Amino acid sequence: MVDIKRIAIIGGGSWATALVKILSENKASGKSKLESISWWVRSEEKAEYIRTHHHNPDYISSIEIHPDHVKVGSNLNEIIEDAELLVIAIPAAFLEASLEGCSKKSFKNKAIVSAIKGLVPSTREIVGDYFINHYGVDEKKIMVISGPCHAEEVANEKLSYLTIAGLGQEWARSFAALLNNEYIRTVVSNDVRGTEYGAVLKNIYAVAAGICNGLGYGDNFQAVLMSNSIREMKRFLRNITDTDRKINHSAYLGDLLVTGYSVHSRNRTFGNMIGKGYTVQAAQLEMKMIAEGYYATKNLHVLNEQLQIKMPIMDTVYEIIYEGKSARKSIEKLSEKLV
Repeated sequence: MVDIKRIAIIGGGSWATALVKILSENKASGKSKLESISWWVRSEEKAEYIRTHHHNPDYISSIEIHPDHVKVGSNLNEIIEDAELLVIAIPAAFLEASLEGCSKKSFKNKAIVSAIKGLVPSTREIVGDYFINHYGVDEKKIMVISGPCHAEEVANEKLSYLTIAGLGQEWARSFAALLNNEYIRTVVSNDVRGTEYGAVLKNIYAVAAGICNGLGYGDNFQAVLMSNSIREMKRFLRNITDTDRKINHSAYLGDLLVTGYSVHSRNRTFGNMIGKGYTVQAAQLEMKMIAEGYYATKNLHVLNEQLQIKMPIMDTVYEIIYEGKSARKSIEKLSEKLV
């Protein structure tokens, strides 16, 4: 096991807020031996608000932030320098811009946990590969945190399960231990790339599920869609990485199901609005939140132009939200390919 003492959460959204809750409350109760927790948010105004009012004004404001156990700030380089392990929870579409002032030196000897479910747009890389290739992070210090786990349920302390994937199993086990408590259970895996790609794909399939719901399809069809989605995910992962995995495990099938069916799923909500006739822009404006599946669809579609893996569900989502094709006609066409 690795003795992790200083940790930082990078990002100000709902998942980052939920992770701050878990880590800080475990520290406060003595369940972990963390010495310091830092939290980076984009603006000093927001950081000051959290320090003063003890909650995130924009996401899951019911979570109380313990000021004695969490240092909140907006200077990214200072936050990074103070920590030995960084949990990155910035939407993939904005990752490069957020890290613009950072260098390889910033991440020297740091461990990275990706809590992002998307690809870096300019390179089409998963986040772990991006930190390895662009910042020189040791691949054995790269981890991925995956669900099934909605931030809203963490806020309400509903029993939830997390998968921590990493090639450096000591790092993965040590980070997992920092999260365990009465309502969080963790599983450790070595399928880093499969877990991360799976988290990207399930958001696309949740958009598809939402579109179908918005069009008025029922539970029977949705079950067939989810069954075909997990097989499509399995086919993609088998081609992209040869790690032995059981696709019915929580990190793959479980995360897909909760994202595809839950009322908390922003990707399903986004798709539902598209199915009801909203334009993409109108749906995004009304949600006021990032649906990672929107960006993931384009990035994976471009990537798959080279790989040529059979992915009819992803292709259907792409033609609806990027090519402007009729959602009803596209789903009717897809329905002929499902089994």
